[in-house]
Amino acid sequence: MNILQACESPLLFSRWFKNRDNYASWFAFLAAFFGLPMSEDQLATFKHHTGRTEAPTEAGSEAWLIVGRRGGKSFVMALVAVFLACFFDYRQYLAPGEKATVLVIAADRRQARTIIRYIKAMLTGIPSLALLIDRETADSFDLTNSVTIEVGTASFRSTRGYSYAAVLCDEIAFWRTDDAAEPDFAILDAIRPGMATIHTSMLLCASSPYARRGALWDAYRRHWGKDGAPLVWKATTREMNPTVRQSVVDAALERDHAAASAEWLAEWRSDIEAFVTREVVEACVSLNVTERAPAGMMYKAFVDPSGGSNDSMTLAIGHRADGKAVLDATRERKPPFSPESVVADFAALLQNYGISSVTGDRYAGEWPREQFRKHGITYRVADKPRSDLYRDLLPLLNSGSVDLLDDDKLINQIVGLERRVARGGRESIDHGPGGHDDLANSVAGVVEMLNPGRQAPIAYSGVFQTVY
Repeated sequence: MNILQACESPLLFSRWFKNRDNYASWFAFLAAFFGLPMSEDQLATFKHHTGRTEAPTEAGSEAWLIVGRRGGKSFVMALVAVFLACFFDYRQYLAPGEKATVLVIAADRRQARTIIRYIKAMLTGIPSLALLIDRETADSFDLTNSVTIEVGTASFRSTRGYSYAAVLCDEIAFWRTDDAAEPDFAILDAIRPGMATIHTSMLLCASSPYARRGALWDAYRRHWGKDGAPLVWKATTREMNPTVRQSVVDAALERDHAAASAEWLAEWRSDIEAFVTREVVEACVSLNVTERAPAGMMYKAFVDPSGGSNDSMTLAIGHRADGKAVLDATRERKPPFSPESVVADFAALLQNYGISSVTGDRYAGEWPREQFRKHGITYRVADKPRSDLYRDLLPLLNSGSVDLLDDDKLINQIVGLERRVARGGRESIDHGPGGHDDLANSVAGVVEMLNPGRQAPIAYSGVFQTVY
C-alpha cells in the first residue's frame, strides 16, 4: 500500500481528509516524493510548484518544501512520519537490538508539541496502528517493528548516534541555537551519516522562507527547477491550503508587505541581510582565551539587565590596549533567576576589576540603578540603543580592532545578528526569530565605551587669531 492509498483508506488516514479537494496540492507533492503515478491535474501542479518538466519515476531520498504559513506542513510531516514508521520494514538494515528512528525536528518546543499531537492522534486513533505501539513517552513512540518515532527540537549534538529511517525537519529556516551559528547546516551534517546505512531513508525539510541564506535558500537556489534529486517544491499558503481566507492574506500584506510575502506567499525576504560573516568575527578571537584576569588596567563594563523571567542578564568587561578594544570577561545568567542575586554577583566581579560604575540599557527602568547602588556601583544609562551599538561595532570587527574571547555562544550571537530595513527605510540590527543577543549586546556596549572615536572632544579656551 502506498501513501496515497493509505490516505484514501477509511481504515487508515481518510478521516483526516474530509474534503479531499482541499488537499489536492499535497497529494500531488506526495505522489512526486514517493514516485507514484500522477493524474494530469497532479502533473500540472507538480510542474507549477517545482519548475520541472518531467515527473519522478521513483521515490526520492530528499525533498524541500518552501510553503507559506498555515499551509499544512506540520500535519504532512506527521503523516509522512507515521507512514514511514508503520508501513516499512527496516530490520534488514539493523543489528540485533538496534532500532530505526523516524525523527521529526521542530524549531521549538511549541511546534514540537503540535507535531507530536498529530502523530499521537494517528497512532492511537487508527486501531491497526495502535497495535504497533510498544511504549509511549512525552516525545516519542517505540513501535513493535523496531522503529521509534521521535520528535525533538533543533540541536546538532542530540541528533548524533542514530540509524535514521527518515528525518523530517520542520520550519528549518527558523532554527536558532546558541551552539551553532548555522544550526540548519550543522544539524544536517550531523544526521546525514545516520541515514547512510538504511538505503531507503528519506530527508524532508519544510519551512516558510525567510532571509536569503541558510540551508533552505541554498537548496532552492541550487535545485529548484532542475530535474533529479533533491526535489524542491515552492507554494503559497492558499495553493496548499485553500481554506485560508484571501482576506487574511490581503490584510497581512497591507500591514507589512515584506514579512507577509514571506509568510503567506512563500517569497524570500529581500529586506533582511546578515550582519557580519563568521570569518570576520573569528579573526578577532584570541584562541583558547576564555577570560583575562584583572591586571590593573582601566576597565569599563556594560550590562544588559533582565527581570529574570524571559531574557538572560549579561555583563561584559574590557579595556583598551594597543589600539584595540580588548574583552576581558563576560557573564550570563539564564532565566529564571533572582535579579537581586545576579546583581550582587555582577557587582562582586566589577569590584574585582576595580570598576565602580557600569553602563546599561536605558529601557531597563529604575531597578538596575537601585540594585547596583546597594553594592556601591553607579549605573549609567547608555547613550545609544542596541541597534546603534551593533552598527558601530561592525567597522571595528572588519578592521580587527576588537580582541574577543574564545566563546562559541558569543561568536554565534554576533554572527546571528540581522540587518533589517523597515518600511520607512530605517535600518535596524537585531537577532533573528527565535535567536538571542543578550551576550552580544553587552559586548557591543563595552566595545563602544572603549572605542576612541566616541570620546568627547577636549575643550580649549583663550583668544584665537586667524592667520591669512
